[in-house]
Amino acid sequence: MPAWTDQLRFAFQPVVNLSTGSVAALEILARPEDADADVLGPARRHPDLDAELAALAVRAAAHRTPLPLHINLFAATVAELTQLTALGKAVHEVGRRPWEITLDIGGPFTDVPRAAFLEAAAALRDEGFRICADGVGDGDLPLRLLGDLAPDLVKLDASLCRRLDTDRGPQAAVAAMRQMCERVGGLLAIEGVETERQYRAVRDAGVQLAQGHLFAPPARRPAGEVYLPAPLPPAVNGPAAPHRPPSGPPVAQFLQPAALLPMSASAGAVRSHLTGFPGVSGVLLVDGDGVPVRAIDRDRFLLSLSGRYGHALYADRPALRLADRPRTVGADATAWQVLDVIADGDRDRTGDDVAVVDERGRCMGVVHLADILRALAESRVEEAARLNPLTRLPGSDEINGEVARRITEGRAFALSWLDVDGFKQVNDGAGFAAGDELIRAVGRTLAQVAAGEPASRVGHIGGDDFLVLAEPDGLAPFAAALLDVAWSAGGRPVTLSLATVVCPPGAVTGHHEAAAALAPLKKAAKALPGASWVLGRPGSERTEIRRGTASGTSGPAGSGCPDPPGQEGVGAHG
Repeated sequence: MPAWTDQLRFAFQPVVNLSTGSVAALEILARPEDADADVLGPARRHPDLDAELAALAVRAAAHRTPLPLHINLFAATVAELTQLTALGKAVHEVGRRPWEITLDIGGPFTDVPRAAFLEAAAALRDEGFRICADGVGDGDLPLRLLGDLAPDLVKLDASLCRRLDTDRGPQAAVAAMRQMCERVGGLLAIEGVETERQYRAVRDAGVQLAQGHLFAPPARRPAGEVYLPAPLPPAVNGPAAPHRPPSGPPVAQFLQPAALLPMSASAGAVRSHLTGFPGVSGVLLVDGDGVPVRAIDRDRFLLSLSGRYGHALYADRPALRLADRPRTVGADATAWQVLDVIADGDRDRTGDDVAVVDERGRCMGVVHLADILRALAESRVEEAARLNPLTRLPGSDEINGEVARRITEGRAFALSWLDVDGFKQVNDGAGFAAGDELIRAVGRTLAQVAAGEPASRVGHIGGDDFLVLAEPDGLAPFAAALLDVAWSAGGRPVTLSLATVVCPPGAVTGHHEAAAALAPLKKAAKALPGASWVLGRPGSERTEIRRGTASGTSGPAGSGCPDPPGQEGVGAHG
């Protein structure tokens, strides 16, 4: 090896979890004592040297931090050295486990043999290493290769962070990567956060992990705490928060590093670990594969040892004697499912950490109850700020976000618009109070029907306008509850109009196109007297009349021809 490797030093930079504000891991960066020396050039050309540098980085962190580590490697190194023997040996010698190590794999990718690279990455993942695609957005990593790699973590280049708060180009790129991560089950990280504006922009964009000088610059000593700007109150009229499925935010975004010790560890060894790292709230005892076997809560454990004979009784004995069965959830669990696990347990363990495990049962980290409760409370505040004060239904942003998600997933959907016929006359004749009560009653009906249709979403745009998003074959319950009943306001009979556009996969590219296709159908529905429902499809002028004085299939919107008797009131079938 070149002589300058003997003069290497290593710097540690925190990887910050933006949901919890804690340090999730440390990236280790090689720095030569001679500022003019080139470290990356020789490592890029010589895979053996690159792998040895990664092993040196692991050894540099030995006994200095219990946090997970991010180790940099070139893609060519992964493809050519499938075993990465030097790295594996270093991980074993310092008492680390592969699943505590994330391999930040960076370019160039152009000349790297694709099949060999993917096969080697899969083998490393089988050993337990986590795979990160590093520098995405400013390199030569093809999207197809990124999709086939399905990394555990995508780390965006700092260039995407610089104008994220003002430039729609980086915003679109980050949004696309966030969506890809959601589909493959990975997390999204970004580098280069240097200002508070950038910090808030990456949070608003749904990024989960971040690095940058704002939090802490690279330093010789591992940082356990970082700077975080004061949180802003949720904006009532600001941009909508990134869409989350109704089941709750994913538990992966609250992941904290876990303190892991072998199941054979003595109580004295656990005590030394807890006293040496005051920020650790508990220890998981794991088997040889990294599967949690027992859990130790810090307070209960230290209390047991602090008794009159506690140390004498337990110090040299297995810590298993003072441990509990671990509480675990899968990596695909939601925050609400974590609360279910906690609620089903013993009351005296309410505050214990919950371990997050992968598909093989190996521990990926832990989540703290306080982080879960805080995030759920914030999400409820944000959600309440976006609800219509009259009906407590979400507005169009929520529906638009769900439409965009279904378009991306290639799912068919039906988007409907509903309003009250002659609502101005209702207010003028029956009074505003009667009009408001009618709107509330319609909102309650929509919510009740949607509760029985899990794939549906309903929203209140404002005034007497509502939106309904459903599966193409899930419209009949809404039509029956809204159009086949008698409505009134202040004793005056009232009817409703419904217009639906059914969008097969690929029919539209965004919610704006779906709304544009819905516009002429609104007009056609309003042109029919009484309760009415018309249905159409993007790009077609044919309109199907499902409710109204005329029933059947027509030409351009509003030019319907009567069908034979008995065809009125046919249920929606998409």
